[in-house]
Amino acid sequence: MLGKLGKLVVLAGAVEAARRYAKTNPDAVGKIADQAGLLVDQCTKGKFSNQIDGAVRKVQDTTGRG
Repeated sequence: MLGKLGKLVVLAGAVEAARRYAKTNPDAVGKIADQAGLLVDQCTKGKFSNQIDGAVRKVQDTTGRG
């Protein structure tokens, strides 16, 4: 079983893998971010629209799609 440090190491590895994927596939990541934003906005019935829009915008800016 992983301790807290082990879990952080695994999480850091996943984050790095996601960064590499985003760098090499910016269009796919931007499209997925748009779709995820719409889904979460629907599930929360618009309660967090501003936060969701901000997060999607940040992804778009980071991937160069903004």
